[in-house]
Amino acid sequence: MFKSLIAASVLAVITGCATAAQPTEGNAEQAKYTASDKAERLAKEYLLVDTHIDVPYRIHDKWEDVTEATAEGDFDYPRAVEGGLDAPFMSIYIPASYEQSGGSVQLAHELIDGMEALVARAPDKFAMAYSTDDIRSNKEQGLMSIALGMENGTPIEGDLDNLHMFYERGIRYITLAHSLSNHISDSSYDIRRQWDGLSPFGKELVKEMNKVGVMVDVSHISDEAFYQAVEISDVPVIASHSSLRSYTPGFERNMSDNMLKALAENEGVIQINFGSSFLAEQANRYRDMMKKRINAVKEQYGEDSHEAKRRIKDIEANNPYPFATLDTVLDHIDHVRDLIGVEHIGIGSDYDGVGDSLPVGLKDVSTYPNLVQGLMDRGYSDKEIEMILGGNLMRVWEQVEDYAETH
Repeated sequence: MFKSLIAASVLAVITGCATAAQPTEGNAEQAKYTASDKAERLAKEYLLVDTHIDVPYRIHDKWEDVTEATAEGDFDYPRAVEGGLDAPFMSIYIPASYEQSGGSVQLAHELIDGMEALVARAPDKFAMAYSTDDIRSNKEQGLMSIALGMENGTPIEGDLDNLHMFYERGIRYITLAHSLSNHISDSSYDIRRQWDGLSPFGKELVKEMNKVGVMVDVSHISDEAFYQAVEISDVPVIASHSSLRSYTPGFERNMSDNMLKALAENEGVIQINFGSSFLAEQANRYRDMMKKRINAVKEQYGEDSHEAKRRIKDIEANNPYPFATLDTVLDHIDHVRDLIGVEHIGIGSDYDGVGDSLPVGLKDVSTYPNLVQGLMDRGYSDKEIEMILGGNLMRVWEQVEDYAETH
C-alpha cells in the first residue's frame, strides 16, 4: 500500500493533477478491454483470492457501507461479485509513523473490528475466513470470505505474545515493515538501514510466524531483509502486493529477477500489484519528474505568482499521468512465468491503496474477468489461470497451516 508514502501524491503532486491525469482516450481506451463469456465464467468458477485490498483503512478514514454499491473506492460487494472475487485479504494497514508515535495495537484492533462489523452487517454476503478450509467452505455457501493481513508489523511491538494475539484475531499474514524501517526489518523505501536486513527480533519473529501459522510477507522490506527472510523461513513466503523491478529500474520496492529466483527456491508466490507506478517505468518516475518541473517554475517566477500558477497549470495539462494498462500487468505475469514458473504467480491488486493510479482495464474489483481474458489471449491454460487466480496462494497458505500444526 502507498497510503503513507505517496497515496494521492503519485498523481497529485500538486492540486488538480489527478484531474489532469485522466487518459486522453478515456473511455475508448478502457472499452478495448472486454471479457468474453468464458472469461466471466472462469472468474466466477475458480477460487479468486486477492491478497491486498485496503478497505479497512479506507472506511476507517471515511466510512462507507461497502456491503452496498459505493460512489467512491475500488471495492464494494456488488462490484466484487461482478468480478468473481471470492476472498479479499483486507489489509490491516498501520502507517509507519506509529512505530514512533505509539497506538499501533489500538489501530490494528479498530481495523479488525471494522471487518468483523462488516460481516455482522451482511452475514448473507460476507463471512470471516481464518483458514483455507474456511475459504473453500464460504465459496460453496455463496459467501465472500474476509481474510486479514497486517501491513506493517509495528503492532507486534517486540513481543511474540502480540503475534499470538493477532493470530487469534484472524491475522494470517504480516508485512514485516512498511515505508520506514521498524523494530522488525529495514524498509525498501528507507535509505537508513539500521539492521542491514532483519533485526534480531525480526529473525526470531519469522521463526515464530512459521510455528503459529502466519504467512511471512516480504513486500515493502529491503533486499537484504528479503534474502534473510527466505533463508530463515521454513515455509514458503509471499510478496502480497509487489511487481517486477525489471520494468521499473531502481525501484527497490519491486522484486528483482534474482529475488524471484530465491522466491522460487522457497516455493513462494509473488502477488502482482496493479498500481501503475509498480508496473511501468514512466509512471514510476512521473512524480519526481513533475515535482522537478514545478519546483523549477516556482523558483524562477515565485511560488505564488500569477505566472508560476499559469505555467504550472500548463505543465499539468500537457503531462497527464501515464497510466499502465492491463497488458502491462500481463507483461509482469509473463515475465514471472518465463523466469520461475506459473506456480509462483498470484494477485495482490492494492485496490483502495494506490489512489487513482490503477491501469486501464483493471480499474476496480469488477474487472478481474478482463485479466482472465488477457491470460486466455496470451495462451494460458485454464489450469494455469486457476493457479494464478488463487490456487498458488492457497497452496502456500496450506503449507504454512500444515507446518504450524506439527510445530
